[in-house]
Amino acid sequence: MRPLTKRSISLSGHRTSIALEPEFWAVLDALAQQQKTPLAALIAQIDATRPPNRPLASALRVKALSFALDKQDDASG
Repeated sequence: MRPLTKRSISLSGHRTSIALEPEFWAVLDALAQQQKTPLAALIAQIDATRPPNRPLASALRVKALSFALDKQDDASG
């Protein structure tokens, strides 16, 4: 099992660190690239739209999983 990778970003004017598995970071980087937006902007968007009871790291994992599954469906369909 690979260790978590921490990245620091600014959200709503304050710095925060997010720890995710490298595989999730890779998918989020690909999603940001596809949307032609900086990763920090993508994370801010996910943060702004997540349910209040869902931790940010969990929301990022769910978004990455959703993107990966959509890409898989597109490739097989």
